[in-house]
Amino acid sequence: MSSIDTLSASLREKVGTNSAKKVRIANKIPAIIYGDGKNPEPISLDVKDLRIEINKSSFLNKIYDLSINDSKTRVIVQGISQNPVTDQLEHVDFLRVNDKTKVTIEVPVKFLNETLSPGIKRGGVLNVVRYTVEVICPVNKIPESFEFNLEGLEIGDSIHISHTKIDEGVEPTIKDRDFTVASILAPSALVSAETSEDKAEEGEEEGKDKEATEESKPEEENKK
Repeated sequence: MSSIDTLSASLREKVGTNSAKKVRIANKIPAIIYGDGKNPEPISLDVKDLRIEINKSSFLNKIYDLSINDSKTRVIVQGISQNPVTDQLEHVDFLRVNDKTKVTIEVPVKFLNETLSPGIKRGGVLNVVRYTVEVICPVNKIPESFEFNLEGLEIGDSIHISHTKIDEGVEPTIKDRDFTVASILAPSALVSAETSEDKAEEGEEEGKDKEATEESKPEEENKK
């Protein structure tokens, strides 16, 4: 599990569209905390602090301590809302958690040692099938990422979920197969060249067959 960072937040006395607009004008982002059998709690956070965290790849699968009026509430991000036109952050949903809370979450994947893959050295392309893997796990066991080692892999090799270490208590939601995460494909230029060669060979064979057919015609006519 990653380290737990603290974000400062303030309680909001009012809710609603007009209140949220005033919060944003003050360079803050409206948010809400819910879950754990307690009433929803409207809060606001500094937009700069949130932007820094959002730019981190682990933002959506990370535990935070929200510091509100000298008390701390442990949460995980459940969702963010952004303006579809300006891409500006508009709202954040937080879920209260404790060590027993289980969540379904997307964990990012990372690929290591690309330079040690003979297939990639020869011009192969890493084709990523899944950039994240959905898992169910307790909040205190959320992985920062799943790492896959590409060392020694050739063109045509596939990387499966079984090729990474998964801690006890962490379960992928796909359980019925050893699903593919990525594969190393031949470069398009190589594929095109091989296809052209195959077509050329087929053309030569067709030409030989045609010549053989034409050569056999006089013999057949003589027999007649």
